[in-house]
Amino acid sequence: MSSIPTQSLTDHERTDWLRLIRCENVGPMTFRKLLERYGSPARALEALPDLAAQGGRRDYRLCTVSEAEREVEQARRAGIDMIAACEPDYPTPLKAIPDAPPILSVKGHRHLLQRSCVAIVGARNASANGRSFARKLATGLGNARVGDDSLTVVSGLARGIDTSAHEGSLETGTVAVIAGGLDHVYPPENAALMERIARQGAIVAERPLGTEPRGRLFPLRNRLIAGLSMGIVVVEASPRSGSLITARHALDQGREVFAVPGAPGDPRTAGANELIRNGAWLTESAEDVLEQLPTADGFRSSAQNAFDFRTQGSDNEDDATVDTTVDEARHEIRGLLGPSPITVDELVRNCQVSPAHASAVLLELELAGRLERLPGNRVQLLL
Repeated sequence: MSSIPTQSLTDHERTDWLRLIRCENVGPMTFRKLLERYGSPARALEALPDLAAQGGRRDYRLCTVSEAEREVEQARRAGIDMIAACEPDYPTPLKAIPDAPPILSVKGHRHLLQRSCVAIVGARNASANGRSFARKLATGLGNARVGDDSLTVVSGLARGIDTSAHEGSLETGTVAVIAGGLDHVYPPENAALMERIARQGAIVAERPLGTEPRGRLFPLRNRLIAGLSMGIVVVEASPRSGSLITARHALDQGREVFAVPGAPGDPRTAGANELIRNGAWLTESAEDVLEQLPTADGFRSSAQNAFDFRTQGSDNEDDATVDTTVDEARHEIRGLLGPSPITVDELVRNCQVSPAHASAVLLELELAGRLERLPGNRVQLLL
């Protein structure tokens, strides 16, 4: 695929982008698939009700122009920038992940997202030593350079290690990625820290204002922490910690994973020790991280191999041909789907239709709320 053009959206285009991602059952990957087929959010919006109807949903409602314009105005009044994935200020590494947010909300100094980033994450119930180390590590990384580039420290504003990482890098540049809207502080005790980061660093969210940070949103937040970063350092983590979810996202996205060794028998360090056993870089200082980071230019060059949001759809088949072929495929594909997850590749192998037409049927079912996409390119029917 060609690299993403660095072209700013008009106000009208931005409204279309926002309307599409705010429509029911449209997530980042569905957004991308719609653009692959229709070439623009405007054309995709026109097609959504018919697609949902083909999937079995007759009452599909679009996000309206007034709703999108109201959200844009609320963000403007709150000092929030809404950056689309095709625009020059959108973080280049994030463009390369398959489920990058089409619209990213940023409050603060958004230029920090253009620098090389390293994430530091860890346990909420961290030890005093763990917090001290995270603070010192963040200060060391924030004062370092990769080539001609300064480093930005990224974390999730959670209690414990995340808080210490932000505190250690406030003076050099820190980015907090949050699960809810930018008007929700979580945890409440970090309200003052969040205000300081908004003044001195940057806060990032993909959810609209008013969104409460519920549990299911934190794993989604974690993929953004990894996606923004060249590498991720896990300081302390239990075996079921959300920090390990972030580490798995980092591995899936081709990022470097670092882990700080901890005392045997301490459950707060068991997850980090397991990462080291499985090949993560053992980390005892900022220098250990800097030695293994890719060069900024090389990393950004590889990250440019990403989806072109503005040129898709022009070479697709004629719509009438696609509709006819998809109509023929619906019965066969739906017969193969069930409540047990199946990979899309396996689904295609077991039916006599092209991947593009299978994707079109899955898209219809997803928009109708009858299909769920799972990690590993798997899907399952919702009964």
